[in-house]
Amino acid sequence: MRTETVRRDHIRHEPHPFIRIEAIAVLASQGTLPSTTVLTTPRPSFTLHCKVIMHDLHKALGDISTIRREMARSTQFRGYGPATLATTGVFAFVAAGAQAFWVRDPQHHLVAYLCVWMGAAIVSAALTGAQMYTRTRRLHSGLSNEMLRTAVEQFLPSLVAGALLTIVLVHYVPPSCWMLPGLWQIIFSIGVFSSCRFLPRPVVAVGAWYLMTGLTCISLGSSRALAPQLMGLAFGVGQWITAAILLVATPGSGDGADNEA
Repeated sequence: MRTETVRRDHIRHEPHPFIRIEAIAVLASQGTLPSTTVLTTPRPSFTLHCKVIMHDLHKALGDISTIRREMARSTQFRGYGPATLATTGVFAFVAAGAQAFWVRDPQHHLVAYLCVWMGAAIVSAALTGAQMYTRTRRLHSGLSNEMLRTAVEQFLPSLVAGALLTIVLVHYVPPSCWMLPGLWQIIFSIGVFSSCRFLPRPVVAVGAWYLMTGLTCISLGSSRALAPQLMGLAFGVGQWITAAILLVATPGSGDGADNEA
C-alpha cells in the first residue's frame, strides 16, 4: 500500500526531466543512487518547444540585422575625411609631375605610364581605406560595420570595372589605350554618383566634374589624351572639390572630429 501511494505521488509531482536528471546525478555522486533508477530523456514536447524558441530567436536576430542595414543606408556616411581626400588630390598632382618628368612619350611607354598612375591610385586607395575604417569606427560606432559595408558596396563595382577594363584594353587592344584616362574618369564618376545617396547632396557636382573631364579627355583624341595635366587636373581638382564639400556640408567633419552624440 505504501508503495502504491509513493508511485501516485511521483506521477502527480513528477519534476521537470532536466531537474530529475540533475537530481539523479547528485545521488550518483553520493553513492546513494538506487540500482533500479533509469535515466530518462526530455519529453518530445519539451524538445519541440526548444526548437520553436530557437527558430524565433534566429528570426529575431535576422530582423535586427535587417533593421541595422536599413538604418545604415538612410544615415549620412561620415567616414571620408576631408584632409585625407585633399591629400589624395596632392598625390594626383605628384603623379602628373612624375609622368611629365619620366614618361614624356606615354604612347610608346604605356607600361611606365600605367605604373605611375596605378601606383598613385593604389596609394590613394590604401590611405583612404585605412582612414575611412578608423574614422567610421569612431563616428559610427554603433553602425560602423554596416556603414563600411554600405560604402564599399556603392563604390567597389566601379573600381573593379575600371581595373578589368584596363586589363582588357592593354592585353587585347593596345592601340585603344589612349582612351584609358577618360574612361577612368567616367567610371569614377559613376562610383561617385552611386555614393551620393548617403553623402551630402552637393557631392553630385563631383560626379558631374569627373564625367565632364572624362568626356573631354576622350574628345581630345589619341594625340593629347595621355597628357599628364589631364589626369592631374581631373583627379587633383576633383578630390579637392570633394574635400571642400564634405568640410562645409558636414558639421564636425574634420578628421579629428569627436564622437557622435
